[in-house]
Amino acid sequence: MARKPGKSTQPSSVEAQPQYKVEYREIQPYGTLKELPLALEDNARAQSVATLNQVLADTMTLRDLYKKHHWQMSGATFYQLHLLLDKHYEEQAALVDLIAERIMALGGISIAMAPDVAEMTKIPRPPKGREDVPTQLSRLLEAHEIILRQAREGADAADEAGDDGTNDLLVSNVIRTHEPEVWFVAEHLAATELVRPNA
Repeated sequence: MARKPGKSTQPSSVEAQPQYKVEYREIQPYGTLKELPLALEDNARAQSVATLNQVLADTMTLRDLYKKHHWQMSGATFYQLHLLLDKHYEEQAALVDLIAERIMALGGISIAMAPDVAEMTKIPRPPKGREDVPTQLSRLLEAHEIILRQAREGADAADEAGDDGTNDLLVSNVIRTHEPEVWFVAEHLAATELVRPNA
């Protein structure tokens, strides 16, 4: 392309200057749906988004509870539990992304920020301090049960509404991740002795 006479070929400093001072603008309010050609009724999408946001808030809480207990673990089984809880943390983190993306794919807005999660979650808040191992593991199991109940109810509702994608996510990802995690955590609370007493 020919250059216009007298036009500089050097980029101007104005073009290189980032425009970082902007007026903040929300483009879709929380709780609304945008229209998408999904062949799925709006009420079905709204129902799934609400269910998934609750599951998401509780999953983010459980994810962080796993990390808290991973850091604060103690006792004879410290090493094994330290590793196990971090593995479960990673699995929950992967679920967070899947659930949030499903919400967005349905045209909704996913919950995202810690204060909003704290406001929404149904999982009881632990103290800031360190708790003993049975308390830590019991808290995790209680949180799993809360999410599993929501996931099962949500999967049934999604199935009835014809939302196969949400049903599949809740069954194939959420439930099938939580069930073995419950098993692995619960087995650490069995009343078996680490060392047999002398006869």
